[in-house]
Amino acid sequence: MKNLFINFLRHYLEIPQKPKKIVCIGGGTGLSNLLGGLRRFNLDICAVVTMCDEGGSTGRLRKLYDVPAVGDLRKCLAALASTDQTLVDLLNYRFEGNRYSKDNQLGGHSFGNLFLVALSDISGNFNKGLEEASKLLNISGKVLPSTLTDSKIWAEMTDGQKVYGEENIDLGTYQGKSQIKKLYLEPLDAKGYPKAINEILEASQIIVGPGDLYTSILPNLLIKDIAKAVKNSRASKIFITNVANKPTETKDYTIEKYLEVILDHVGFNIFDTILVNTKYSVNLPKELGYSQVKFKDKNKIKNMRIIEGDFIHSKNPTHHDANKTAEAIFNLINN
Repeated sequence: MKNLFINFLRHYLEIPQKPKKIVCIGGGTGLSNLLGGLRRFNLDICAVVTMCDEGGSTGRLRKLYDVPAVGDLRKCLAALASTDQTLVDLLNYRFEGNRYSKDNQLGGHSFGNLFLVALSDISGNFNKGLEEASKLLNISGKVLPSTLTDSKIWAEMTDGQKVYGEENIDLGTYQGKSQIKKLYLEPLDAKGYPKAINEILEASQIIVGPGDLYTSILPNLLIKDIAKAVKNSRASKIFITNVANKPTETKDYTIEKYLEVILDHVGFNIFDTILVNTKYSVNLPKELGYSQVKFKDKNKIKNMRIIEGDFIHSKNPTHHDANKTAEAIFNLINN
């Protein structure tokens, strides 16, 4: 009765509802694309971003200036920026040249990455630099690192070999055709960023994915403080399954396999809801070796709410359509 009375007053007096607090956990293109879709709605958005990226411009800056990984943070800032489009384009601008040039060369660097490093230096520390960037870009929400501990990942493969570094795992530069057996965070006791933990505990919905399982999603959940906060949060927890399997990480994985791997690494079931693309009529580029992510036995996850639909990007069938996915999420959290 109390809730009905409050809703009646809001409608009668036209009192605006407080936006729901949504925490999105992940990294890479998947997270930034989702944020770009969600920002169209009246939501209090916070992105909690992986800090294990070691590739390209980000990796070079980590080595040269001993700074945290800035690349995925920059993508999320650009996705949520409420400023002139020219400034967003500048943030995403990449200088001509090889992304894997020598560390002290400008070629291949992202301007936005350099911008974040420079702001951190001017402000005195990385936290303040990120806060200043958020203010300058007038972002619609928050972008936070999952940790500020200098963190890396390594993988144990099914044939016993060990593969070190996010870039090597992501690109599949290891020897042989074995698959990933287990992912490890180094150091094991990396501390979760306190502001990110608070946002998770206060969230009404937590969204994990889409993104590369071993290099964008698990590096966040392997941080014990972050995993504990997710477990203790009273939020609804939603997993957005990938539309396609990346052959270097999740070759031929089913939806059930994704959930099994997360359970194996984290130690407890996280999600009450999953969002699944079920449009399989779009052909994936054969030369890339991708396969569609499908159910094997839906009964194995019968205790979860399953949201099915067409969420695939018509021109880039290995990725989600940001607007379709965000609309489904918005409808889900408001019903």
